[in-house]
Amino acid sequence: MNSNQDWKSRKDAATPRGVGVMCNFYAERAENSEIWDIEGHRYIDFAAGIAVLNTGHRHPKIVAAIKAQLDLFTHTAYQVVPYASYVELAEKINQLTPGTHAKKTAFFTTGAEAVENAIKIARSATKRPGVIAFSGAFHGRTSMGMGLTGKVDPYKIGFGPFPGEIFHAPFPSELHGMSVETSLSVLQTLFKTDIEPSKVAAIIIEPIQGEGGFCVTPVAFMQALRAICDQHGIMLIADEIQTGFARTGKMFAMEHYGVIPDLMTIAKSLAGGMPLSAVCGRADIMDAPNPGGLGGTYAGNALAVASALAVLEVIEEEQLVARANHLGQLLTKQLHASMQDPVVKSHVAEVRGLGSMVAIEFKDPQTGKPDADFTKKIQAHALANGLLLLTCGVYGNVIRFLFPLTISEELLAEAFVKLDAALRA
Repeated sequence: MNSNQDWKSRKDAATPRGVGVMCNFYAERAENSEIWDIEGHRYIDFAAGIAVLNTGHRHPKIVAAIKAQLDLFTHTAYQVVPYASYVELAEKINQLTPGTHAKKTAFFTTGAEAVENAIKIARSATKRPGVIAFSGAFHGRTSMGMGLTGKVDPYKIGFGPFPGEIFHAPFPSELHGMSVETSLSVLQTLFKTDIEPSKVAAIIIEPIQGEGGFCVTPVAFMQALRAICDQHGIMLIADEIQTGFARTGKMFAMEHYGVIPDLMTIAKSLAGGMPLSAVCGRADIMDAPNPGGLGGTYAGNALAVASALAVLEVIEEEQLVARANHLGQLLTKQLHASMQDPVVKSHVAEVRGLGSMVAIEFKDPQTGKPDADFTKKIQAHALANGLLLLTCGVYGNVIRFLFPLTISEELLAEAFVKLDAALRA
């Protein structure tokens, strides 16, 4: 069997450098919250495939659902020959998402596809071109996704020009000197200087920014956006691709706000590791595009749909919404315990998040500026000791925690020892 280094050499020769790879090892197998590489080394997974595995690696119920579907058929293209499981999943998503109004759901393959289609639907429904997104946002790597994304490095460098009629407003963050009031004021200025509100189809926002650093949208800001959208006939799109399916201690993060979006994009943990995404929204809005205007060859793939139906059962049966809150409290308590070390505390700008969508941001103790180097050292130390951590943030100075919500408390405690050592080192 080839070694990790052998495969790295082959990877470097066969694949482009633009596909950035964090780890220097190659996975052989995984179970719940653990991964073993081809050389037998074990890692505790606090990345979960970038928030895809809220239900863990290879949950038995999900594996069984995929195997059962595999024995029936793998692909017909739903738009050619439909199947009942697609409709059943749509019904469940319509029921689970916030609001009791009539809803419809369409399935796609990736989060970026869901975002693209949400914009298409909003433009079709309003007959307007403009879209407003926020600084620090991440909405995908397609052309439209990059245009909406509010983080240049590495997502937008060298890839322009981007689609027109996309505008950005500053995301409110007290830590970064942007109040709710100032952000809303800039948005109103945007309406005066760049695009009149009657030409705006949609405002798209993540309830908690993912790549942007797990920055939580203030409740007052989300409520103000809903009021602005209602005033001007603008669609409010909640990008719940990273926040959905119990991660924040609610089934969907918008439940924290008492705000009903017109459209929602979901993906990642929807299907437990299988490629599946969706747009769910008000029925009349979802019906705006003509037949054939939405879809895709693999959109709503039967294997992925089967997996998603099992995911919803696991979340309910194992009470992962409540568990997300419990595990998040344990993590936050651990982070504050590590901050009893004055050196660690001097580097911490903030611990934030909801449920188990928690992050810690680092600063230079002398200047107070974002400290990406310190963040990378923590990540590298943890990785060398068998703990996978992901960084994020516009300045790369945030570590986000995305362990599966099915992780055992024994394994969590073991991971906390490794995390504490990395912080103190």
